[in-house]
Amino acid sequence: MPSTTLLPGMTVIAPTTLAAAVAALADDPGITVLAGGTDLMVGVNDGRHRPASVLSLRRVDGLRGWQREGDELVLGGATTYTDLLAPDLAALAPGLAMAARTVGSPQIRNTGTIGGNLATASPAGDTLPVLVALGAEVVLVSHRGERRMPVEQFLTGPKRSALDPDELVAEVRLPAADGPQEYLKIGVRNAMVIAVASCALVVRRTERTVRCVLGAVGPVPVRAPEAEAWVAGRIDWDAGRLNDGSVAAEFGSQLAAAARPIDDHRATAAYRRTAAGVLARRALERAFPAPVVP
Repeated sequence: MPSTTLLPGMTVIAPTTLAAAVAALADDPGITVLAGGTDLMVGVNDGRHRPASVLSLRRVDGLRGWQREGDELVLGGATTYTDLLAPDLAALAPGLAMAARTVGSPQIRNTGTIGGNLATASPAGDTLPVLVALGAEVVLVSHRGERRMPVEQFLTGPKRSALDPDELVAEVRLPAADGPQEYLKIGVRNAMVIAVASCALVVRRTERTVRCVLGAVGPVPVRAPEAEAWVAGRIDWDAGRLNDGSVAAEFGSQLAAAARPIDDHRATAAYRRTAAGVLARRALERAFPAPVVP
């Protein structure tokens, strides 16, 4: 298997097949896995993290690309943010495209991956609220085989997940769009920003459901199933609009109440809670715009 030295004392293994990557991880479960590296390299460059060995997934063809299987989309774990912006995929997963567009610079979007975002499990991860709102599943592989679970269950805490040391994120499976999708985000500046609060909203017209998930306001993406059910009953589904103008404001209040924010160097908990409610209201209003009055 190809290997090289990235830094003194650091060996990088670069397999070209998924089977070889899984085997390398089985041989050394303590090896550091490198997907896009947008989080890992920050720690390396700061001197906070200096792994002895790294498993690079950049050359693993089996983790790249996407396909449609009926009404389901299958995204390889190494699908980049730039890949998510491609018109053919963005039309089928617009919420993910909206989230990808907010991530870093073009260079970061070219290298950061959806599998890396999941494995890092940061509360501010941009794709995570969208994936939970979509009801997406993550496919994990190891030398022991394959297992699938909802992303909502996979994320267990701040930078914690159900990923075992010998597993890789191989695929993400999600339904193709069947209605409006929105992703909104607030940060401390307008560009290349880490979310202070974010909100993903996914409408399924066939099922007549609304799922709304908040990011960066809790240890994991935050849902409010009771609020989702409440608002679904106050939508004129045939006309594609809310029953009255007060629905969006009340929905925002319910989502704000569900948030579990903390104070940190980017924002206070109070600000995050207010921002979450505003984002939820705006997302709902964008999905169900008021009719134009002549």
